[in-house]
Amino acid sequence: MNFPSELRYTKDHEWIKALDGNQALVGITEFAQGELGDIVFVDINSVGDSLKADDVFGTVEAVKTVSDLFLPVNAKILEVNPDLENQPELVNTDPYEKGWMVKIELENPADLEGLLDAAAYQDLVS
Repeated sequence: MNFPSELRYTKDHEWIKALDGNQALVGITEFAQGELGDIVFVDINSVGDSLKADDVFGTVEAVKTVSDLFLPVNAKILEVNPDLENQPELVNTDPYEKGWMVKIELENPADLEGLLDAAAYQDLVS
C-alpha cells in the first residue's frame, strides 16, 4: 500500500496535499478506497462553502455502500475534481493524483501540522 510522505492524513482516511499559498487538494486514501470497493459516484455539492474540520463535504458511493467525506481542516471548498463526474473510478485507480476530490482554501495552513504524517497513518491502518 502507498503512503506518500508529502501528504497529511486523517483518522477518517482522507488525505490533504498542500499546494502553493493557502490552497490544498483533498481526497481519500488508498486504504479507504480499498475498503469501499468500486467507486461508482462522487457527490460533492459544497463548492463555495466554508466548513470546519470534520464537517461532511460530500459523499462517495461504492457498489454496496455510501460513505461521508470529512474535511480535514477548516477551509472553503473552491472546486470539485471535474474528472470524477464521468470517471469516479479514478478514486480507485489513482487516489493520490487523478482521483483527488476537492481543492480547498485553508483557513489556517498551520492546521496541517495537527494531522497525521505518512508513518503515523501507516501505523493506524496496519
